[in-house]
Amino acid sequence: MSDSGFPFLQHAMPSIKALQPYVPGKPVEELERELGIRHSIKLASNENPLGVSPRVAEVLRQGVAGVARYPDGGGYRLRHRLAQMHGTGEDAITLGNGSNDVLDMLARVFLGPAAESLFSEYAFAVYPLSSQAVGARLVSAPARDYSHDLEALQALITPQTRVIWIANPNNPTGTWLARKPLHEFLTRVPADVIVVIDEAYFEYVEEPDYPDATEWLGEFPNLVVTRTFSKAYGLAGLRVGYALSHPLVADLLNRVRQPFNVNLMAQEAALAALDDRDFLQRSVAVNRAGMAQLQEGLKALEIDWIPSVGNFLTLDLQHNAAEVDRALLQQGVITRPIAGYGLPNHLRVSIGLEAENSRFLTALSEVLER
Repeated sequence: MSDSGFPFLQHAMPSIKALQPYVPGKPVEELERELGIRHSIKLASNENPLGVSPRVAEVLRQGVAGVARYPDGGGYRLRHRLAQMHGTGEDAITLGNGSNDVLDMLARVFLGPAAESLFSEYAFAVYPLSSQAVGARLVSAPARDYSHDLEALQALITPQTRVIWIANPNNPTGTWLARKPLHEFLTRVPADVIVVIDEAYFEYVEEPDYPDATEWLGEFPNLVVTRTFSKAYGLAGLRVGYALSHPLVADLLNRVRQPFNVNLMAQEAALAALDDRDFLQRSVAVNRAGMAQLQEGLKALEIDWIPSVGNFLTLDLQHNAAEVDRALLQQGVITRPIAGYGLPNHLRVSIGLEAENSRFLTALSEVLER
């Protein structure tokens, strides 16, 4: 649409006008409405295929009567529970409407037109989006084997660098950084640069050398670690996440945090989810089995993938993945093409239930045989 005839648009921030909006995975309802089909499956957004735990479901049923009231704006009970879990003070925790909300707060607090935002090639799209929205200069370090190259990141640090974003594991590639190199990297980062380690898929990782970056918060005051309830805990639709940081950083984040940004039902559901360890363990087990199932099926189809420790695999189809994605949609299977990440030949697929994984592999086989 042309800006002509709307003179007020000329005053919009250039950094905002230049943004390309984040494109989420296609909802099942949208696909079925567009194609007139039924019984579709969605393996596009790395959601928990088990849904929510029984405890969460019961809390949500009981909590409906309270939605006429505003939630606790400070999220006291949830912050208290998270502080206990992580061995920190409550003043080290910032709640978000999903962890994306916290990432956006970090950009608003620490970035601006004179600042540089540093991240890796193939890193999560929200890092450049939130950074550009506040006018920061985007600096991308080349990846190594689809993963963060810590040496390349360090080489690009300048006096203007204000935030370094690291996803561990990374989305959309599923790659991860081991304890020693990541810790050594943190020791080399200047003390006036914020390092954000995004651990959205933390609960799924079973590698023995995978680090829990929250253990380093006392050593590095410039470290921020983000987590979410959207993945393994199954609360993607309720939007609740959080950051752990030095209390002085949390104080700044809470100054820009919107009032009541985590709704009442989300807070109650998160508390219930933390108490249901059996559901979390079952979710991890289902993911482990599904990962093995997909890998075995992909081997039979002679399709390569990027090794992943998350709840998804990124396939290398060796040609335009958008065509394969369109053909899969016709069969009611929603996956995620990631050309927007600079990977036009790759397709990301979430780990589903056994029957969903089988349906995807069958559909993919049929599409590739055409």
